[in-house]
Amino acid sequence: MRMALLILGSAAVLMGLLWVGQGAGLVNWPASSFMIDQQPWITWGAVLVLVGLIVIAASSRVRR
Repeated sequence: MRMALLILGSAAVLMGLLWVGQGAGLVNWPASSFMIDQQPWITWGAVLVLVGLIVIAASSRVRR
């Protein structure tokens, strides 16, 4: 359970950072993405990063 939460939280953080980068226009991959230079994706990405960090923190509290 602990490892699953850690992987899930890490994936959420990475995906959130990608969304923030695309929303800010810093990441232009894939070129046809509808998320590039769209302000709402910065917010959604930041929320996902926060959720991922919470899940990572929770994974450290789970007993084996």
